[in-house]
Amino acid sequence: MAIWLHELKLFLRQRMALPLLLLTLAVASSAVVAGVAEVSRQHDVIERIQPQQAEDEAAVAAFVTVSGDPGSAAYYTFHATWDEPSPLAFAALGQRDVAPYVLRVRALSLESQIHEGENYNAETALPGRFDWAFVLIYLAPLFLIALLHDLRSGEREAGRMAMIQSMVRSERSLWLRRVAWRVGLTYLALSTPFAIGAAIMAAPASEVLAMLGLAALYVLFWAVLALLVARLKFGSVTNAASLAATWLVLTLVLPGLALLAINAAIPVRQGVELTLAQRELVHAGWDRPKEETMQDFFQVHPEWRDTPPVGLGFHYKWYYAFQHMGDVGVAEQTTAYRAGLEARDGWTRRIGYLLPAVGVQVGLHRLAETDLAAQMAYQDRIRAFHDRLRTFYYPYVFNDVTFTMDDFARAPRWGQTTTGDPS
Repeated sequence: MAIWLHELKLFLRQRMALPLLLLTLAVASSAVVAGVAEVSRQHDVIERIQPQQAEDEAAVAAFVTVSGDPGSAAYYTFHATWDEPSPLAFAALGQRDVAPYVLRVRALSLESQIHEGENYNAETALPGRFDWAFVLIYLAPLFLIALLHDLRSGEREAGRMAMIQSMVRSERSLWLRRVAWRVGLTYLALSTPFAIGAAIMAAPASEVLAMLGLAALYVLFWAVLALLVARLKFGSVTNAASLAATWLVLTLVLPGLALLAINAAIPVRQGVELTLAQRELVHAGWDRPKEETMQDFFQVHPEWRDTPPVGLGFHYKWYYAFQHMGDVGVAEQTTAYRAGLEARDGWTRRIGYLLPAVGVQVGLHRLAETDLAAQMAYQDRIRAFHDRLRTFYYPYVFNDVTFTMDDFARAPRWGQTTTGDPS
């Protein structure tokens, strides 16, 4: 133990050792603080949405219940949905930085409401938001390179290598101790702020350990790489330049090229194009004969075929029929859009087996539940909720049932599993 402590003292006396470790700790701490603040802000937004939803609904109910028109109730009432951040989202924000986590929907056509916010495959993109994952993937290798590039070459250049080799019993043990202190303290500076942030956010211990394990493997990869370069017996400057070039290629150049290749190989129409296509179908519904629209709708929902006809004037049942047919009309495009995003995400995971930076980013975002799969799961919940909205409102609209204040209270709520039906 005494010899290990002696090596620690020698290491900390080096001019760049302590400043680099403190810088690592400061940067990691700043990233964790920023991530916790962002997740707390998202929690605050979600908490504010719910009382605002109640206020908006009360205002709508105040004028809709005068006429009791169920179509107006469905049209003017926005229903809040939200996607709570996971306890580890602070460490790797992922899709939560670019995709909506709060969305208010109505019983109108859904796809344009969902795709007003664009989805991205952020895994292989160039560095994004400053979070703990950013520090680990992009900055930690640079700190390790600074500490390890001259581990052996520095002793040779200082003329101490022959003396060291003659004095130590085991040269391998000497270098092992020096590497262990450098890598271990760097990992400690990275992991301690994360562990504190995870404790504050009450993250599950198993997921925290999984993230720490992934980080340890990534740190170990760069340490081994630095040691392999050191075995080539170049000078310190050459070692540093070689490792810096390797960092640039592995963390920026190759992931960027991989992103371009994936996007070129799997073209995906942007969500805004899907929104425009859906809106064109909906707008065209105003000009189609009502009977054609209703017949198309009854093909999808035959249970409403025997309800009273819409007549010549405006009727909400016709309006909601062509709104829904807008969603039906872009169903294949929606499926293709989603399949394209999932295919890109699948290839990103495969590339992660070759590029450590991509693989670690994919793993961190999965553990934090901030990846594309988590965003798609939120959209699936929105679609299921929207089906509940239509199931709730359609009996009122198609059977011309008066909508009362009590009916507003029976409307579906996000997170609930049951709804009331008109009597």
